[in-house]
Parts: sequence; C-alpha cells; structure tokens
Amino acid sequence: MEALRQDDPRRFGRFTALARFHEGASAVRYVARDTESGEVALITAARPELAVVPAYRRRFQAEARAAERLAGGWVAPPLDTGEEPEPPADGPEPLWTAAGYVPALPLAEAIGIDGPLDERALRILGAGIAEILSRVHAAGAVLQGLAPGTVLLAADGPRLTAFGPLGAAASAEARPGGQLSVRLGYLTPEQIEGKEVSAASDLFVLGLLLAYAATGTTPFTEGPAEEAARRIAGDEPELDAVPEALRELITNCLAKDPAARPTAGTVAAELALEGAAGLARGGWLPERLAAAVADQEARVLALEAPEENPETPEKGPAPVTAEAPAPVSVEAPEPVEDTAAPKPEDGTAAPEPEDARPAAAGDGDIGEDRGTTRFLNTGPRPPQSDRPTTQLSLPHELLAPPGTAPAPVAQPIPPALPVAPVASQHPGPTHGGPAPYPAAALPAGPAGGVGGGGGGGPMVSLPLPPVPAPVPDPAASRRTLLTIAAAAVGGLVVGGGSVAALGSGDTAVATDDKPAPKPRRTLPGQPPEPRWIYTHPASESSPLTTAVWRDKLLVVTSESQASAVDLRTGKRLWQRADGAKGQAALAAGADLVFVASPSEFLWLSPKNGKVVHRVRYTDAFADLPGLAVGPLAGNSGPVIWFTGSHTVTVKAPKPKKGKKKGKDKEVVQAHFFAYDIVQRKELWRTPVPAGRAPGTPAYRVVVDRSADVLVRQDAVSLTAAEVKAAKGKGSIRSFDQKTGKLLWTKQYAAASPEAATGGDEDGTLYAAVGKDLQAFETDTTKPLWRVEGSDGSVFGTPLVAGPLIHTTERSQLVGAVERESGRLVWRRSTEVPGTGNAPSLTLSGSEKTLIAADAVQVTAFSAADGERLWKFQDIGSADPKGATVSASYRALTAGETVVVQRDRGFYAFPVA
Repeated sequence: MEALRQDDPRRFGRFTALARFHEGASAVRYVARDTESGEVALITAARPELAVVPAYRRRFQAEARAAERLAGGWVAPPLDTGEEPEPPADGPEPLWTAAGYVPALPLAEAIGIDGPLDERALRILGAGIAEILSRVHAAGAVLQGLAPGTVLLAADGPRLTAFGPLGAAASAEARPGGQLSVRLGYLTPEQIEGKEVSAASDLFVLGLLLAYAATGTTPFTEGPAEEAARRIAGDEPELDAVPEALRELITNCLAKDPAARPTAGTVAAELALEGAAGLARGGWLPERLAAAVADQEARVLALEAPEENPETPEKGPAPVTAEAPAPVSVEAPEPVEDTAAPKPEDGTAAPEPEDARPAAAGDGDIGEDRGTTRFLNTGPRPPQSDRPTTQLSLPHELLAPPGTAPAPVAQPIPPALPVAPVASQHPGPTHGGPAPYPAAALPAGPAGGVGGGGGGGPMVSLPLPPVPAPVPDPAASRRTLLTIAAAAVGGLVVGGGSVAALGSGDTAVATDDKPAPKPRRTLPGQPPEPRWIYTHPASESSPLTTAVWRDKLLVVTSESQASAVDLRTGKRLWQRADGAKGQAALAAGADLVFVASPSEFLWLSPKNGKVVHRVRYTDAFADLPGLAVGPLAGNSGPVIWFTGSHTVTVKAPKPKKGKKKGKDKEVVQAHFFAYDIVQRKELWRTPVPAGRAPGTPAYRVVVDRSADVLVRQDAVSLTAAEVKAAKGKGSIRSFDQKTGKLLWTKQYAAASPEAATGGDEDGTLYAAVGKDLQAFETDTTKPLWRVEGSDGSVFGTPLVAGPLIHTTERSQLVGAVERESGRLVWRRSTEVPGTGNAPSLTLSGSEKTLIAADAVQVTAFSAADGERLWKFQDIGSADPKGATVSASYRALTAGETVVVQRDRGFYAFPVA
C-alpha cells in the first residue's frame, strides 16, 4: 500500500480515494471512503489505455455483473460501479467497481509472511473456494479467476476477488514497453493444447493453488522456463510436501484428463463436509497472519483523504501517450534465492529491506513517482521459485488512445515454447507470428485481487485477446434460465448444456424438451442430479403461487395465467389465461384442478387446462356484493377456508326534530368461510373483525382438529386498535368445524402477534416465545415444556412429523425435538453465513428427508438424526445484463421428488 500518486484520481463517484492498495497489469486498486456512509471501500479501476478497448470494457462489465450474482458467503457484494455502456468520444471514461473493504491478506503475501498453511487451514481455504466454484459451474460457466493474488485470507475464512479471465491477471506484471506477463504455472493442460476450457479447468487451477498454499511453490515450475508448457501438459506434479491426508485429492484435481478430475462439490465435501464457515469457527489463521490482518485493518482505518490538488485530474489516470513500445530483452532476471524470510522472535512480520524489494509496476525504468511516500508492507514478498520466460509485448493498438495508428508488435512467442492456435471463439490478429494462447489462458485484472502475483510459475507475456460482442438470440433470451442450480457446500454441476466463460454474455438454457438425466449415486454433500430443470418463460410475468397437484402436476400461477408442468418430465403441458393471479392449486377430487382467481373459483382439466366449471363470486355470494376474497387460510381434503370482505353503506339515523341528517357511512364487513370444492358449495360463514385497509383479514390455519379449526391472524392485517389491545401478545381463535361458530380466543404466554405457531391433533400448540420454543395445552394454555433457542434468534414455524417436531431458527439452526417431552433429538446448522429469516421446512413423502429452504440456499438433512445430506444454491441470471435474483427458495415435495423453486427456476431432485 502506498500514498496516491500525482496523476491518480481523487474521486470515484461518491468515493474519495485515500491510498493505492495494489497495482496490477490492467487495473489499480485503491482504498477509498464512501462520502455518504463513511465506510471504507476498495476501488478496482481499469487502466485508461485498456478502458477504451471495447472488448476489455465488455469483459470488465461482465465480470462485475458476475460478482453481483455471486455476492454472499465468500464473495463481498459490490457497492457501486462507475462504468458507462460506451466510453465518450473525447477520451477514456474511468471504468471501476467498488466493494466493501474486508481486512485480508492475499494468499501469496500470507505464504511470504508465515510460510505454507497447515492442513486445517488448507481445508478451509479449499472448501471455501470450491463452494464458490460449485455455484459458478452449476450455471454452466467457468470462473477462470483463480490465482494467488485473487484469493484473500480474512479472519473468518477465504475471500475471492476475481470472477473471470481478466481478474486472474491480478497476479500478472506490467513490464516496460506495455507487456502483460502471466504465470504459466496457473495454466491447464487443455489450455496448453489450445482446447476450450471447462469446469474441470477450474479444478486443475484449484489443485495448483492448494499445492502452492501447502508447499510455497507451484507444481511444474521447477526446471528450465522454456519447458514449462511441456511440464504442465505432460509431467506428474511433485506433491511430496503436501499433507498426506490431502495429497490424493489434490492429485485428482491435477489429472491431465479433465474428465478424471472431481467436481467442485466433491472437493468441498471431502475437505469440509460441515462447510468452510463451520470449520473456520473459532479462528483459522496462524498468529502471525492474524496479526498482519489486524495491522492492515488499523492502517487502513487510520487513512485520511489527501489534500485536494486543483490540477489533479478527477476522472481517471492520465492517458498513456501513443509511443511505440521499446524492444525488450529476452533475458530473464535470476530468481530470488532466499525463499523464506527470517521471522523475528517476537512473532511479528519481519520488515523487508528496501533494496530486496522486487521491482514493481511503476518502478525503475517505467518511471516511479518519487514524490510519494510508501507505506510499509505487511510482510516480505512470497518465495519465488520460478523463472520468467520470454515476454511478448502487448499489441500497440491496445495501448494507444483512439485514432492512433498501431505500431508493430515487438516480438512473437519463441518457437521453443509450444503454443496451440487461438481458440476459434476468440479470434484475434496474429501479426505474422505464431498464434497466442486462447483467451482462457490470459488472466488479466480489473476485478482481481489485492495481492502480488507470487507463488506462480514461469511467466509469459500475452496480448489481451479481444472478446467478441455477444449477438442476442431472441429465441434464447425467451428461454434463458434465470435461476441456475448450484450447491454452496457439496455442489454439483447441473448436467447438460454448454460451458461458457462467466459473464461473457452466453446463457445457460433449459428447454421444456430437455431429457431428464439418469439418477446416479452421489457423494456426501453433493445434491443429486436434477430429474429435470424447468424455467418459467421470461416473456411471462414471474410466478405468484406454486403448488403440487396429486404428485402429477406442478401448477404455477402468475399475473397473466396459470400453467402446469409435468412432474415426471419437467415439460410444460398447458397454460390458461383464466387462472391469472390465481391462488395455489388444489386437488378437487380425482380429476380436477381447483384454482381461486380474484373474481371466481375455477375447476380445470389436468390434461389441457380447459375450464370445466367456474363459480363467480357474484353468483356464489350474491348477498355479499363486491366480495373481495383474501388469501386461502388452509385446506383439509375437499374443504378450504378463506376470508373475504365487502363494503356496505350504513345509513345515518333519522335526525331529531330541528336537527340535520347525518352522513351515511361506508363500513367494511368481513367473514370467515368454509367451502367444499368437490361439491362446489359453501359450508358456512361467520362474521369476523375487519382487518387493516382494505379490510380483508389474513388468516392462517394453525391446526385442523376433529371438532374445531384453530386459526391465527397475520400481524400485518391487524388494525391499529387491535394491535394496541393485544399489548404485544398474539391470539389463537377456535372455530367449530361444522357451524363455523367462534368458540374461543386465547393467548399463550408472551407469544407475540408475529410469533411462529403450529399445532397437532392431540391438542398441543407450539409457539415461539422470546428466543425459545414452548409447548402448551391448547384448550387450557398450560405450559408443557420449553426448548431453549440461540441468543439473539427466534424460532420459525415448526413442522410436526410423527413423534417429532422439526424446528427452525433465524440463526440458521434446524433440529428435531420429541413432541411429548420436548427433549432435543438433534440440532444442526445450515452453515449459511449471517442471519435472515428462519428457513422454511418441508418433509419428503417418506418423511425421511427434511428440506430447509431460506433466502440463500436449500439444505437437506436426514430427518431421523440430522445428518447433513447436501446443499443447493443458484446464482441467478447467467446473462450479464439479466436481473439479479433475490427471491427466497421454496421446496415442494411430491412422492420421491422435491421441487426447489427460486423465482423462475424449478429443479426436481430425487429424495429418500
């Protein structure tokens, strides 16, 4: 970290630059402060000479969108972006992104400070990265953003800061003459051979990264630099120094055949079945690294904004002049012999001698700004075990401002280094020399990490490959899979489909006709392969309700229609506009689908969606003109319960003699109904207090007993007077099953109106009281037992299943207790970072598998003992310009299938 230079920008939107954090080949990172919130942020700013290149801008923007979609867990969410769709004609427009500052060390710097990581730290590091990769791969994409400089070690676990091939070149070096040097040690055999990269390519690089973290050196880098490519493609890695327990896994990741490498989900599960977050609890960094992280945080937080210089440009660094690059010597400097810095006895990081510091971009011949002051590094540079190879100048047209004639390339890659032709999807000029590496082989850096590039292999300078603008496919865009399957811990690549560079504009598409993959045995932590994937069409409005009909159909309603998906194949069978804005479908007998629309009840044919019967509210409830039907409160067999309200005019009483007549009043009247959807007739109705405007109260059936039905009113529909009268306590109402008569209204301890509640037919009510879950005798409100919850958390709605009650907490704990005694049987965490709402619970048809769904992921547990079986996540839209999906997950069960929904995406998984 160093002070700002004279030509550095001082402003990035609402952010004020404080210091330079790290300089890479194609981007500079700055520490900045948000002028609105005062929070510290890290700005990644593209070099202006690259920001004018359309291909670079598209890639930069695509990778920024990828960071948005992957935000959460081990990926910090972006705070802002300053890029424009196209640069202005009069000069380069700054291209930058901002992310929250997390005190952390780049992996390369951490190895330099304290040497290789121990086995536990390696497991946490590898599991955390694999969790991210599994989310990426499930989208049919490839990350290509792994390097020692893009992986950070924070106090609570690893962080990833690069999300595509540009980001990986945070470990590249900018050389004199406009060269971009990247380490061959982080390429893959398929890239060396000129083949397309795949998800397996990321696993190879992960293996390299773990080997480096375990030993301080990268496999395949020992020996002559000109033979590095041959070693990557043909030699076996030297892993004797890797901990024995991890050697086989890393060896499998480094298999030459991509098909022989494990999936990211398999790696995550084998390294840490409980997840990286779970394994890292209580701290994971060695003392020296923890101290270095704390020291970095203190120095960053102490930074103050430099005084403004009126002559300092604010839009970005000064453009590079259009000078032809000077010829570059092919002789490589000798490697640093001392690969381990001495450690002081007091345990602090040893200061690095100024004369021992390797030349960085901006030093020496490139022209150092000697008018600035450097901050001390947090530790010595990582060991360098590799030799740079011959370099190739960056094509001049990528360096010159618009309108400048290109200059010839300095020199091609020497014939001694075997290089395959450029992959066809990334055409680029050869300038008469041998073709450069394919685009996937070029790590380059705007979204990249904060660290140096240490710990790599031999280096080669490559031209930045142009990225062709994506050509929109109207047919594909209508079928774009907006929510993509993945698994945070134990993820699984969703089968089928092409693999594309993440953020490149390509999309993963699932069609109605996609065949269901064959079920296969899965490893612990992996979700099974989906039987099918269905995407609600982008041309239609988003789903409102979803329901399973007789284990045969998935019925989806939206603003425009109701539609049905075959639960066996995932193929959409029909859509019907009559069911627009309908409520969840129910089985009306053996052969009809019941849907409640805003104006009528509908009975549809399950084969083609044709309306067989319809009952308009104006006909069925003629004495309640203008009846507005509220949400369905629940159902039992053919009987549904719902609320409704209508407005009546109450005439003013006749005035006394000599007095004026008062005004008539509009009054809302509400009722609670029972309706038989097979016989198509009303069973009963009973008056109830009107709710908050517009007046229909929202009820939920807590339990259906033989003599009565217990309901609870949602707190959001209570009137202000009802909230005041409740004095912070919620109520349960009992209605007679046959007549609808209100039998009683009771409160249970200090359970609030918002408290989650449930019950069983035996007459026991379960309610969240404070942070605990309590059981009560329903008819007497007598407390029976209490289960203590987590501090600062509350219980969600429990799920009754046989002799057990499955519990869920906002702290992301899921468990089971005995119904009779309240004895805790098991309790497990979903391992979701942070807190939110308590996960919703669903049981498989056999009641052997418990599914917990929340805003972040879906977790499957063994219902009997709480064994964590697998996890599932998606990353939202695969289209860089697609909307970010923030909807929570839902799970619906149908026999031996669980259908996981997130917004428009549906995934059918086999379950026990």
